[in-house]
Amino acid sequence: MSFDLHTHSTVSDGTEAPAQVVSEAARAGLTGLALTDHDSHAGWDEARVAAAEHGLVFLPGMEVTSKTAWASVHMLSYLHDPLEPGMVEINAEARGGRVERAKRICERLAEDFPITWELVLEHVSEGASIGRPHLADALVAAGVVENRGEAFERFLHKNSRYYVDQQNPHPAEVVERIRAAGGVPVIAHAMAGGRGNTLSLAELEELVEAGMLGVEVYHRDNTAQGQKLLLDLAARHGLIVTGSSDYHGAVGKPNKLGENTTSVDQLVRILEAGSGNTASGPLPH
Repeated sequence: MSFDLHTHSTVSDGTEAPAQVVSEAARAGLTGLALTDHDSHAGWDEARVAAAEHGLVFLPGMEVTSKTAWASVHMLSYLHDPLEPGMVEINAEARGGRVERAKRICERLAEDFPITWELVLEHVSEGASIGRPHLADALVAAGVVENRGEAFERFLHKNSRYYVDQQNPHPAEVVERIRAAGGVPVIAHAMAGGRGNTLSLAELEELVEAGMLGVEVYHRDNTAQGQKLLLDLAARHGLIVTGSSDYHGAVGKPNKLGENTTSVDQLVRILEAGSGNTASGPLPH
C-alpha cells in the first residue's frame, strides 16, 4: 500500500483538474492520495468523487503558506475543518496576499516584457489560488520563454529582480490554527535548501512545541543531510514521517506521482490524529 500525500491541481498551481490528478494516481498504482492545493480546499469534492470511482483512499489536505523573518515555510494540513473561523481567516489572508504579490511581480515583468495582469488571469482557473506558475504561463503565452521551468530559471526565482516577497503569518501560528481546526500539521520540504532559506533545528523544535505533528522527510528537494536531521527530529519527538511527490501535473515540473510515498502505518497515525474532517475510501486500520 502506497500513499502520496502532497499533490496539486488547477485549484492552485497544478496543471491538471482534481479528478485528473486522482486518475493519474490510480494509473501510477497508488493506494491513495491527498490533494493539498495552496491555501484552498476547493478541489476536495471533485477529488473525493473521483477517488471513490477509482477505489482509492482520499485524504483532504491543503498546503498553507507561512513565513518567518527570513524563511518561507509551507505547512501541510490534513483532515482539518475548512470552515473553522481561524482557518477561514488565515486562508483569506493568504489568498489576498498571493494576489497582491502576483500583481507586483507582473508590474515588474511588464516593464521589460509584453505581459499584462489580464494575460496572467487567463491562466488562472476559476477559484484557484494564484501563484508564480501562473506568471510563468503568461510568459510562455507571450513567447518570452518556452516553458514554466525556463520562466523560473530566468525570471521568477527568489534572487531575480522581478521577485516580490509575500507577507504571511508565522508558521507557529499556522500550526496552532490547524490544530484548532482538528487538522494534522506536517511541515513540507523543510530541508529544501535549493528553494531558499530553511529553518534551523531550533526553529523546528519551536514548531514541535507549538503542536506540529509531522515532517515530510522523503521529498525530492530535501537534501540527504536534511532528511537525516528530520528523521532524528521525528525520532526524538515521536513525529509522523511522510514521503510525497509534490506533484503539479505532467507539464511544468518533473515531479512524478508516487516518486516518494508515505507508509501505511504513518497514514494511520494521521487518520487517528485528525478530527476536523474525514478521509474516504478503503481506509487502513
